[in-house]
Amino acid sequence: MTVITWILLAYFLLMTGIGIYSFFRVKSISDYYISGKQGNLWQITGTLFATIIGGSAILGTVELSQKAGWAAVWFLTSASAGLFVLAIIAPKVSRLGHYTLPEMIRNFYGRRAERTAAFMIPFAWLGIIAVQIIAGAKVLSGLGIMSYSGSAWLCGVVFTLYTLLGGQKSILKSDFVQALIILAGVVVLFVLRRKACAGDNFPQLSPSTLFNEDFSAMDLFFLLVTYSVTFVVGPDIYSRIFCARDGKVARKSVILTALLIIPVAYMLTFLGITAGNDIPPANENGFILPGTSFLPPWALGLLVAALLSAVMSSADTTLLTSSLILAELVTGNLDKKESFNTTRVIIPVMGCLSILIALKVTSILNAFLISLSFFSGAFIIPVIAGIAGWKVNRHLAYAAIITGGITTLAGKIVSNTVPGNGGNLLILLGLGLNAFLLLIPFTQKSQKKIPST
Repeated sequence: MTVITWILLAYFLLMTGIGIYSFFRVKSISDYYISGKQGNLWQITGTLFATIIGGSAILGTVELSQKAGWAAVWFLTSASAGLFVLAIIAPKVSRLGHYTLPEMIRNFYGRRAERTAAFMIPFAWLGIIAVQIIAGAKVLSGLGIMSYSGSAWLCGVVFTLYTLLGGQKSILKSDFVQALIILAGVVVLFVLRRKACAGDNFPQLSPSTLFNEDFSAMDLFFLLVTYSVTFVVGPDIYSRIFCARDGKVARKSVILTALLIIPVAYMLTFLGITAGNDIPPANENGFILPGTSFLPPWALGLLVAALLSAVMSSADTTLLTSSLILAELVTGNLDKKESFNTTRVIIPVMGCLSILIALKVTSILNAFLISLSFFSGAFIIPVIAGIAGWKVNRHLAYAAIITGGITTLAGKIVSNTVPGNGGNLLILLGLGLNAFLLLIPFTQKSQKKIPST
């Protein structure tokens, strides 16, 4: 076997081993759902970083940089901006949260709004899980290690298995290890790439290169509206915060993660810009991250492990979060033993569905942003209003969620398929309708201030 194969074998065995070890450490429902709410600073920072810097973020940044140059740095720095905003409310989110975001929505708006959220979030997040599998399959198939379909099944089965075995206990441990691998892989690739292209003539980062005809200030605005805000309110991000030991740990972890993401955004954009002819054009399902032509075998193995870590650390969090939400929708209470068993049935079902989607859809960035647009239009304003204790129309919260989500989803699809600003206008309309239904009182009876806990 080659060096790369040995490294990958060790990686997959390590992840599976963490799942098996965590299986025997789970002593309660709380352990499985939120790791007993005992996450420390390094664990929460590691899992936040690994969840955010997923395969879609890494390959999406590189993909965008090859089209828009240094303007692609906005993709991940906008995520960092959202985290800095989240840091302000992180202690309150930690205090208000139990297991899932829909449970918070129930406390704000009642059971109907909760059920609406519990149906819509897994639907949107199924695409996010599939995107991670797509990224992992592109990595393995592009290097000729396995076919695209075989790679998709391998990645999907491994992260589904260790998530199923150990739940949040497994995820916090595996994500911390994966965060270290991701950082090591990106830094090593960046350093070797700079050395390899020393003296080459390529665009340098400057204020004038941050916008161009392929990425305008308007594109940044809509990236902030549909992407950055999902780091202020997001079921996967909140599930990390719910695991934190207390509000101080939650806030510090969010800030530290935001700071880590900024240099990673720079390094990934640099790698995309300097890709040159490293990208194999013949294989549309292949490896799209540059660097294979100049890396020694050990570094290439580390790079592949880093990419797979990025894939699995985002996929496992999203898989468990979606499964918990569906289990709560089915049983009505996650503290029941019935819910625990239901969650363990839903996890492999969601994992298999995501793999099947990944086998049919191979575009990363568009699929990722479409799913996030749906979520942002539905939930950003309602959740922020609930946390802030604004005076809202609670009876129309479910209508605001449905209307906002569907309209912004339509807007994102239109913007990707039809020239012009029609899609962007639909996105703004969706956010406006969401706010209108939620914040404009129709009767004195329906207007009620959400208690600030």
